[in-house]
Amino acid sequence: MADQANRLTRTEERRLSILASARERADSHGWASVTTRHLAEAIGYSQPVLYGHFPGGKSEIMLTIALDGFVDLRDRCRAAVAGKAGEQAIAPVAHSYLEFADEHPAVYEAMFRQSIDARFAEEGNETELRESFDALADVIGDPISTEVFWGALHGIVLLERAGRMRLKDRDRRIEALSTRFAAQAS
Repeated sequence: MADQANRLTRTEERRLSILASARERADSHGWASVTTRHLAEAIGYSQPVLYGHFPGGKSEIMLTIALDGFVDLRDRCRAAVAGKAGEQAIAPVAHSYLEFADEHPAVYEAMFRQSIDARFAEEGNETELRESFDALADVIGDPISTEVFWGALHGIVLLERAGRMRLKDRDRRIEALSTRFAAQAS
């Protein structure tokens, strides 16, 4: 029994090591540089061991990292608005979303810019996606307004990264979003 528990612990540790290596490599060199060969070398195991944990290879690894990112984003957004409602919650949730994107650029890219096998905007989609969207919808209200708000935040992320918007004006943009979405906020 103890041997089986130790084996499960080692298996989970290897799995987490693969994910951490992928995130680290993606953060420093971009997702194009993340290969199964590199990951196998980084964790000190062969590629078959890596595929034993992630049969779908890099695609499955990216999906796992993205879904974990949605959980983290959901938790951050909900924590940011704890005890706030309506218009008072808009700016905190917007800041939380943008800060997540700043702090985890590779994860954010896996979530929203890379091709992953997640079912966005579909009934019965992954729980992590739905709950992350719901964290925004709980603040904004109806689904269409929430999609527009989310689109605005995503646009800010991309435009700031590309140097098309000055980071120093972020607070003013969030204030403008808060004013525009105050009427929809539940």
